[in-house]
Amino acid sequence: MANAGARFEDKAGAVRAGEQLPEQQLSQWLREQLPELKGTMRVTQYSGGASNWTYRLEFDNADLILRRPPAGTKAKSAHDMGREYRLQKALKPVFPYVPKMHLYTDDESVIGAEFYIMDRVAGIIPRKNMPRDLKLNEPQTRQLCLNALNVLIELHQVDIEAAGLTNLAKGAGYTERQVTGWSERYVKAKTWNVPSGKKIIRWLAKNMPKQESICMTHNDFRFDNLVLDADDPTRIIGVLDWELATLGNPLMDLGNSLAYWIQADDDRIARSTRRQPTHLPGMLTRQQVIDYYCEKMGVNVADFRFYEVFGLFRLSAIAQQIYYRYYHKQTRNPAFKNFWFLVNYLQWRARKLMKQG
Repeated sequence: MANAGARFEDKAGAVRAGEQLPEQQLSQWLREQLPELKGTMRVTQYSGGASNWTYRLEFDNADLILRRPPAGTKAKSAHDMGREYRLQKALKPVFPYVPKMHLYTDDESVIGAEFYIMDRVAGIIPRKNMPRDLKLNEPQTRQLCLNALNVLIELHQVDIEAAGLTNLAKGAGYTERQVTGWSERYVKAKTWNVPSGKKIIRWLAKNMPKQESICMTHNDFRFDNLVLDADDPTRIIGVLDWELATLGNPLMDLGNSLAYWIQADDDRIARSTRRQPTHLPGMLTRQQVIDYYCEKMGVNVADFRFYEVFGLFRLSAIAQQIYYRYYHKQTRNPAFKNFWFLVNYLQWRARKLMKQG
């Protein structure tokens, strides 16, 4: 049944050339696994996301999503569909924002790669800007912002033992592993036109907090990974893209989110990198986000700079890894051409924060 907000819902488009699915084979396999499926399978593809490929499979009585790694993926750890599927399946009973999982297979004879099938969560995905003609006033925007933070807080409060998630990852020692791991990745991907990063790497190692708590973390918690109710866009109904989720330090999860959080009074360069609507009147500033989160979680962090600096450095390393591939002609996507500049800028912001102590 159509609803008033349906026109704002995120929609899939035509399947990109070279990324087609073997539809007849897939449809036959799905009907063997889910005999209740009715009607002809209709396939479209989502354009968002630079990593895994995401397709919508519509049947007369089902609306499904297929997620698979990109073609030519060698390292399974980078696109572990099985892990992503099992994590969400275990999390779903205690965290309702996860889509319902249906099937996973590592039998590559079906479509040429491992993949999993889940329910589609129909709603609005707030990307760089809200959908055209969807206007939220300042109080509504503030409510959306608080609701998003409350969902992150809810995730961090999941009882990982009761949910059977304790074997998901190592847990303790996470902060140190993250600092070491991202430092090494950055150094390996360095090109001549970006900073050495040594000053930030040393500062992070020196300023690492002595204590850490461990909980379920998403590690890519941004508005463009949330699904909003089409009839009440202040309400979050889904959280997507669990590829980086693990047992980790909740404050680092928040720091990672803040690296993407561009506010209205940021400089021109920052505003040009914005990919979510955190600039709208009513959105909290980064400092207000920290204050709200710490109050709700009952944590007292005298100095949040370590987590903010880490978030910026990690994002600079992610951008540099992408740029490294472009620089060495492993990808020709022109969108990556100036990522070296973004790396310089993110590290400049990190060093600026370091000096505020």
